[in-house]
Amino acid sequence: MPKVTVDGIELEVPQGATVLQACELAGKEIPRFCYHERLSIAGNCRMCLVEVKPGPPKPQASCALPAAEGQEIRTDSPMVKKAREGVMEFLLINHPLDCPICDQGGECDLQDQSIAYGKGHSRYDENKRAVTEKYMGPIVKTVMTRCIQCTRCVRFAEEVAGVEEIGAIYRGEDMQITSYLEKAVTSELSGNVVDLCPVGALTSKPYAFEARPWELKKTLAIDVMDAVGTNIRLDSRGRQVLRALPRINEDVNEEWASDKTRHAVDGLVRRRLDQPFVRKDGVLVNATWEEAFAAIAEVAKTAKGSVAAIAGDIVDCETMYAAKALVRSLGSDMLEGRQTGMAYDASNLAAVNFNTTIAGIEEADTILIIGSNVRWEAPLVNTRIRKAVRKRGAKVFVVGPEIDLTYKVEWLGEDLAVLGKLPKAVVDAFKGAQRPAVIVGGAGLKDAHGAALGLVSKLGLLKDAASTGSGQGWNGFNVLHMAAARMGGLMLGYAQPGGIADIVAKKPKLAFFLGADEVDFAKFDKSFKVYVGHHGDAGAHAADVILPGAAYSEKPGTYVNLEGRVQRGDRAVFPPGDAREDWTIFRALSAVIGKPLLFDTLGQLRAEMAAEVPALGVEGLATYDWAPPKLDAKAEGAISAYPIKDFYLTNAICRASPTMERCSEELLHGERFLEAAE
Repeated sequence: MPKVTVDGIELEVPQGATVLQACELAGKEIPRFCYHERLSIAGNCRMCLVEVKPGPPKPQASCALPAAEGQEIRTDSPMVKKAREGVMEFLLINHPLDCPICDQGGECDLQDQSIAYGKGHSRYDENKRAVTEKYMGPIVKTVMTRCIQCTRCVRFAEEVAGVEEIGAIYRGEDMQITSYLEKAVTSELSGNVVDLCPVGALTSKPYAFEARPWELKKTLAIDVMDAVGTNIRLDSRGRQVLRALPRINEDVNEEWASDKTRHAVDGLVRRRLDQPFVRKDGVLVNATWEEAFAAIAEVAKTAKGSVAAIAGDIVDCETMYAAKALVRSLGSDMLEGRQTGMAYDASNLAAVNFNTTIAGIEEADTILIIGSNVRWEAPLVNTRIRKAVRKRGAKVFVVGPEIDLTYKVEWLGEDLAVLGKLPKAVVDAFKGAQRPAVIVGGAGLKDAHGAALGLVSKLGLLKDAASTGSGQGWNGFNVLHMAAARMGGLMLGYAQPGGIADIVAKKPKLAFFLGADEVDFAKFDKSFKVYVGHHGDAGAHAADVILPGAAYSEKPGTYVNLEGRVQRGDRAVFPPGDAREDWTIFRALSAVIGKPLLFDTLGQLRAEMAAEVPALGVEGLATYDWAPPKLDAKAEGAISAYPIKDFYLTNAICRASPTMERCSEELLHGERFLEAAE
């Protein structure tokens, strides 16, 4: 490890570190525009200049200079100060002074650094250049006159998103950043370029001119749009969430978020259920809470234990536990969370977990994906796999219909029979792999679950896991869930042995649907259907009674992501109208039915839930004792399609969002939208 001196501070830095990283290890702040920790080094903004000895008697770009033994680095010398002032002066030559009307105002790196490192005045009095606006789709708003050509967006699109649709044209003063043929960027991660842009050239189109950052209340939350459990910050004003931004969590989402995570928030104020409804003479009519509860209590008296609860994809663990406690008090154990019909052995949680962990999949050197469009089902897992391919040369094999996963893939066809007799190239790749992995997705969970295990066993993937248990060693067996509520539901017992078909066969007299909108409600035509949710979607249309609940932004909640990581989010705003937090609805209903639950506060509920499932009482990665899943399926049949048909419209919040609707129409269905001239 080389030893360097930074402003008189001597320290050792890792081999291969840059001078900029050495300065940061010494606690020095180095200004930068083009450099980003997760992107390749461009070295084109020249803002990170420092003085280095031995070396030429001039400032050098610290981001592109390797740290070497014996270097003396100065970050605060007069030479460095003058050089940075000069660079800032050049950067501002063509940059318009748009701060009062720019959406980046208050969060702009250029603003901050021009104050900290700039001269305070300009000697430039020529005409500034202007650049025509570029079109990048419904997510990203462009004002390219402000662009300083840092190329962060170009590198992100190429290296992380894997969609090479942003680039630079022309040279020198005429250089412009644009999308390919000025068409919409088709990446489901395109919104991240807004956070990356150090100036106001790329801003959020749905959020444009909505608020200034100092007006907003900031709340730490967990995303529910997929099973990754992205750590987010909800920014709200009054009773409305105006935007969602990712928080840094190296183990989960790094600092990225999918477009669905960011921009589905405008669906939180549309098509909301804000008062109870009861179906009378075939028509849903407004009702009071007392009338709605009375209608349910009447049915509960005659149900005689024939009661079921079906959890949707985006409910929190507290809601599921409260519903479970009520169903149990009524003498039933019919609980299910796999509303689309998947049926697999859920008694062994390690066998339905993403055992390598999200961050760990980066270390895999051979990966077999069975029945999963990872790019849509878990975009931030896909970026990790892409990183394994780019940086470790990982080989990826896929069984399923061919799609663009943004990295090199060898397709093995759609027929699951290939698992019984794998091509020699696949067998050899797994035999030579140090950290092999198998990922079983939604399209493979029904028919290939047992077959996938047989394959894993044959290739020796489970040799470490079998002896050390999940969470220790290397366990390459992964199940990729798509629903934020899935792992929490499985931990709470929302899994019948035969799936939702078992509940349908038992014909429950009373059925609670917890935000479940993907169920085939025709099969519950004999049941009294109670929908507890927040949007007027399919579940509400089919219900006999609607009880308005709270969305994920309107209640504190516990969520478990696909790797078994327990996380908690807070309330950003309150539910609209007469809507209530879901667990309080079940507590109040239990009293009316005559079976009062034993908790009155959220703290009491969580304590009771943790007593039953200890892992849900502690935030962090839960560990499960490894046992292989049951071999109850054959490698036969074909995977003709993946479960997600439309990435942007996967739940009730997304379907209520105008932004997601437009993304779906434009990016997936080819609709064209004319932009008004400004």
